[in-house]
Order: sequence, then structure tokens, then C-alpha cells
Amino acid sequence: MTNPNPQSGSPDKEPASEAQAAQNALGNTERAEVATEPDRSATKPAPEPKPSLGRLFLDNLWAANTFTVTLLSLVLAIVVGAVLMIISDPDVLATYSYITSRPSDAINSSWTLVSEAYANLFKGSIFDPEAFSGWLDGANGWQAVLAPISETLTYAAPLVFTGLSVALAFRGGLFNIGAQGQATIGVIMAALAGFLLPLPPGLHLLVAVLAGALGGAIWGFIPGILKARAGAHEVINTIMLNYVATYFLTWLIVQNGVQDPNRTDAISRAVDPSAQLPRLLGDNLRVHAGILLAVLATWAVAWLLNRSTLGFELRAVGANPDAARTAGISVTRTYILIMVFAGILAGLGGSNMVLGSTASALTPLVVAQIGFDGILVALLGRVKPWGVLLAALLFGALQAGGNRMQSYSGISLELVTVLQALIVIFIAAPALVKAIFQLRAARAARLQTSLAKGW
Repeated sequence: MTNPNPQSGSPDKEPASEAQAAQNALGNTERAEVATEPDRSATKPAPEPKPSLGRLFLDNLWAANTFTVTLLSLVLAIVVGAVLMIISDPDVLATYSYITSRPSDAINSSWTLVSEAYANLFKGSIFDPEAFSGWLDGANGWQAVLAPISETLTYAAPLVFTGLSVALAFRGGLFNIGAQGQATIGVIMAALAGFLLPLPPGLHLLVAVLAGALGGAIWGFIPGILKARAGAHEVINTIMLNYVATYFLTWLIVQNGVQDPNRTDAISRAVDPSAQLPRLLGDNLRVHAGILLAVLATWAVAWLLNRSTLGFELRAVGANPDAARTAGISVTRTYILIMVFAGILAGLGGSNMVLGSTASALTPLVVAQIGFDGILVALLGRVKPWGVLLAALLFGALQAGGNRMQSYSGISLELVTVLQALIVIFIAAPALVKAIFQLRAARAARLQTSLAKGW
């Protein structure tokens, strides 16, 4: 008998067919779900394009970093200085009384005054195009071309030392406002060694320089030991010692053996030529070897702070004296060493004033204001050694250019002091500069001024 359904008589094939049908149905269901599922790849946001190198440069340039804030502080100081020039000149100020009728008079006279003043500031401190063209034509020598740089370096050399003195004390948590007194004792010791000791050339200069450093070290040791042993505040001590040093200089100059026998005013004997710092560019230019010593001192202080064990201890005490004491660092010893090293630097700055080309004899004003200017230099350099060197060069340029600006443009030399003060004010207040120019926050900016812990 023939089976009407051939497949029904095969029990092994029928279950396989059912399983295959179920598998096919499952596959159709999955494909349907895949077909109805939304395309996630189509909705995924595209990656943002990587900013170009120029864009990154512009973004970082207009951020509140140290370089930008310092540069904009200079711009603000120059702008405010220009306003002060206009206000202080009666002829230019008179043109503003009728500015509504003829505004060009006020604009032209203001521009002429300000541009000539700042042009003379540049010519007197960095480069004079007229002197360069005269050298090419044979009208003057190469000394006239290098004269502005020579004056800038001459004024900057002692400021490097006093700026480093203040900065080093800052890093150790002390406010060395006594750099003026330490420089005064340094100039006294250097001058006395320069005209009282009969020594051969070379050795005489070395002894005179070391004598200046020793004088500053002694005057720095006094507030250091008082701070370390008695807890006396270094600001009060150093201020008082400034007066003591100044009056001691005034008294010493008129003593027998010190005062110039051929003069009746308060001036000492001249330093022997064998004890004077050699000039680098000949006798007609004032720049001397003191600027080389200043660069060497900057490198030495940078190495001391960043590479030596003593520098680590100094920075640790400046950051947190209690933690440093707990770690086994002698805070007393560190305070004394800080002030001794600061005094050495300030004493070297004072010796530059009498052993260099600024003066060759002691007078009551031989030190000028290099100690107090060193505070501004240290703040402008953000208490970093190489920053202090650059700040001293800027202050030296302002001083050298200010002399020419006063002579050629009739601008008061006190305006240069105002410019220096404005620069420091704006740099010490980075939030103000940031608000004025709408700067973005820098990633790792350290704009706060590092002040001493005890101040």
C-alpha cells in the first residue's frame, strides 16, 4: 500500500523541518527589528575639528598669563603717562579749551608732544637712528650708536643686585626693605678699600668688591639674627638700619683721612684707578664690568634657589616655617642665611655705584635710591632671578631714556618715576588688568605677587 504522504512516513525529517521553520521565523523577526530600529550612527554628533596652531596661539595670547599681563601693564602705564604729559603741558592743554570748534589742534599737539617724548625715551635708552646714520656717513663714531645701550646697562647693573637681594628674601618669607641701608654700608666699605688700601691692580679691585659684599653681609646679619633669635620684625629693623647707614655715611665723609683734602664740601677722596671696574667699551662709554657681575649673580641666585639643598630649605621656610621646622629644617639658621645673602647682594649693588662709572667718591647721595628701586624691580620680576634681571633692564632703560626725554622734550624726569610706579601697580594688580582688557583665565597662571609671610 502506497503512503499518500511520503514525508509523513519519515519521523526523523519532520522534526527537522519544524526546527528549521522556527529558525526561519526567528530570523525574519530579527531582520524586521533591525529594519525598524533607528540608525544610531546617523544621529551621532560629528567630532569637533582640531583647532589650528594659530588659533591656539591667539587663545593663549589673550589669556591672563604672566607675559600678557606684564605687556598690557606696560601699555597701560604708557597710556596713563601720555595723559599726564598732556595735562602737565599748559600749551597743549590750552588747545582743549576750543576742542569742539577745532579738534585737530588738540589732537595734533597732543600727538606731537607724546610721540616726541616717547621717541626720545627710546633714543636715549635703546637705539638712536640719527646716530646710526651719522656713523654710516662718518659724522660720528660707533660710540654714539652704542651710547644708549651703554647708559641703560650702567643704570641697570646696581638694580640687578638690589632686586635680587629683595627677591631672595621674599622667597624665604622675609621682606628685606633694608636693601638701601645694606647698599649704603657696601658702598662705604668698597670706597674705603678703594682709596685706603695700597694694593696692586687686579687684587685691589677684588678686595674692594669683596669689602662691599662684606659690608652688606654685616648689615643684613643684624636684622637676620634679631628675627631668628628675638622674633623682631625684619621690616622695622631694616627701616631703622637704613637711617643708621645713611647718617653714618654723612658723618664719615667729613672725617679726616676720608674727606677730600682739596674740598670743603661733603665728598670723600676718590677711589684709586686700580680699584675701579674696567669699562667694557672704552673710556667714552660708561658701561663697565659690573653688568657682567650682575648676570653672574643672577645665575648664582637661580642655581641657589632651584638646584641646591640650601635653596630648597630657603623656599620651604618661606612657604611654611612650621612645616619646615617639623621636617627638621633649622628655621633660625635659614633666616640668618637669607638676610646675610641678601645683604651680600645689596652690598655688591652699592659697590657698583662707587667702583663703576656712576661715581668715584663718596657723597651723601652716592647710593641714590637703588635699594628702594630694588623693591620695585623684585616685584616687577615676580621675585624670580631672571625676571629680576629683565625688570632691572627695563628700569635702567626708563632712567637712561628719561634723561634724554627731559633734555630734548622738556618732560620732567619725575614722570619716569611715575611710569615705574604705574607699571608696578598694574602688575601687582593683575585682576585690574584682566578686567580692563577682558582677558580669559590662564590654565596655570601665577599672577599673584609673592609677598613675604611676615608682611
